[in-house]
Amino acid sequence: MNLILMGLPGAGKGTQAEKIVEKYNIPHISTGDMFRSAIKEGTQLGKEAKSYMDEGALVPDEVTIGIVKERLSKPDCEKGFLLDGFPRTVAQAEALEALLSELETSLDYVLHVKVPEEKLVERLTGRRICPECGATYHIEFNPPKEPGICDLDGTKLTQREDDQPETVKNRLSVNIEQTKPLLTFYDEKGYLVDIEGDADIDAVFKQIDAKIGGLSK
Repeated sequence: MNLILMGLPGAGKGTQAEKIVEKYNIPHISTGDMFRSAIKEGTQLGKEAKSYMDEGALVPDEVTIGIVKERLSKPDCEKGFLLDGFPRTVAQAEALEALLSELETSLDYVLHVKVPEEKLVERLTGRRICPECGATYHIEFNPPKEPGICDLDGTKLTQREDDQPETVKNRLSVNIEQTKPLLTFYDEKGYLVDIEGDADIDAVFKQIDAKIGGLSK
């Protein structure tokens, strides 16, 4: 099964990706992982990507697509993959279609985990971090035993600058505008599946499982 996972920050994509990978035994491929792997392996495309990243510049589409092709051509992708963080634009989505056609395969579904914006703000602004060990908490969904104190080392928890309410709202607005064309593209192609993400983790996965379960038979 060839899947793409989409969703705004705070939608719970990471958790659902873990559950999909665990049950269906396909690799979870994120953009960051692909770049790191290509750079570590010292591939020509990895070196090119690194030169842009070292300058703080965006990696051009043709380099990104080349790295995606390298990754999807590896043996662990023979039974499918779960792409996360790619594509980000319609141009990248079109390039991915051409690439999959070249690899004699195609997408099955684009899973879009939907959560109301106000819920995302609540989820993201409630996050707290231990500045010492990096442990992550949430004041509502995953609170520390003692309010404001890390369970592991007793350090006072902090809120990241980008988890402040106004910053979160701005970030979500930008993300919504950026993903609209991509969602429309995949909807028109018939790949898009909306997953209601405003539920507990198992209930969300049950929706995903019901949709993709038949692909593995």
